[in-house]
Amino acid sequence: MSLKRTPLYNKHKEAGADVVEFFGWEMPMTYTKLSEEHEAVRRAAGLFDVSHMGEIYVEGKDSAVFMKKMFSNNLEKVADGAIAYGFFLNEKGGIVDDLLVYRRNENSYLCVVNASNTDKDDAWLRAHQEGFDISIDNRSDDIAEVAIQGPKAQEILQKVTDFDLDTLPFFHFKEDIVVAGVSCLISRTGYTGEDGFEIYFGNDDAQKVWDALFEAGEGVLKPVGLGCRDTLRFEAALPLYGNELGDDISPLEAGFGIFVDKEGTFIGSDVMRAQRAGELSRKLVGLELLDKGIARHGYPVYDENDKEIGFITTGYKSPSLDKVIANALIEKDGPSIDDIVYVGIRSKKAKAKVINKRYLHKNTKK
Repeated sequence: MSLKRTPLYNKHKEAGADVVEFFGWEMPMTYTKLSEEHEAVRRAAGLFDVSHMGEIYVEGKDSAVFMKKMFSNNLEKVADGAIAYGFFLNEKGGIVDDLLVYRRNENSYLCVVNASNTDKDDAWLRAHQEGFDISIDNRSDDIAEVAIQGPKAQEILQKVTDFDLDTLPFFHFKEDIVVAGVSCLISRTGYTGEDGFEIYFGNDDAQKVWDALFEAGEGVLKPVGLGCRDTLRFEAALPLYGNELGDDISPLEAGFGIFVDKEGTFIGSDVMRAQRAGELSRKLVGLELLDKGIARHGYPVYDENDKEIGFITTGYKSPSLDKVIANALIEKDGPSIDDIVYVGIRSKKAKAKVINKRYLHKNTKK
């Protein structure tokens, strides 16, 4: 099967990107060094091509009722023009996907889903639409998206739009905003823990928007790839589907119960209530390695009695903290803050300490 390319593929090649396969897409992993790109976003601004993400519209007079059944968060508390983070859950309380839902109005919602799950999510929604007066429109192939992230993001983006970005709060969006002569949807969102914006537009306009942003941010804005996208989100305690989240991991186990409506009735809600009542068996914790090594995804975790109690979901040497940290999904009654555990790294067991998994203060706009 041939790999998909975003409309910015040639721009990545021209910039010397290391292009890799990512869930059926050819995507830039790095342009220079991961650490340099990571620091560019933390200190100034970086531009990501995230055109591989999925965009699925749910529209019609039963949209609100349908989304109440499908989505874990309470969209009735979300105003038009605002965004909610949450989950599609399966009947066992596992996560089909984590996503952002943009509430356009009571009868129209945009679901922005993970690239790896776009087809699965589309099928999941369609499998449950019978009896609802709605339409499901997967427009992923027609929509391109970039994310400009970092403390200089607003300053740069403001140069190519007349829309006052100060008026756009965090987790809100505006449609039909002109950016570099192109009609776009802009949201104040991102996946880095920094302030920034995600900008959606048609495929044919992708290179025009990309070039205009780099011209506006000359000497400051850097192209950044999937490599630092992962390290940035990890430092900011943001989960990744397939690591902290999955079909056999519940939002409560992963520590994201705040995005699960306690009173709602949706697919998997009965399991969520049972877990809140005491049936939770696992928890996600942060680790700092005290011995040498990197705790990578899937590595086993042991307690001080050499009992295997879980596994690593994500692990890196943090570019911002200059220390090796990791997330681990372990037994609920297992070690807590400041306790010692051991990570199986090849044939050795590296000593680690349980720490708060909120490794870095977020700098998003309030």
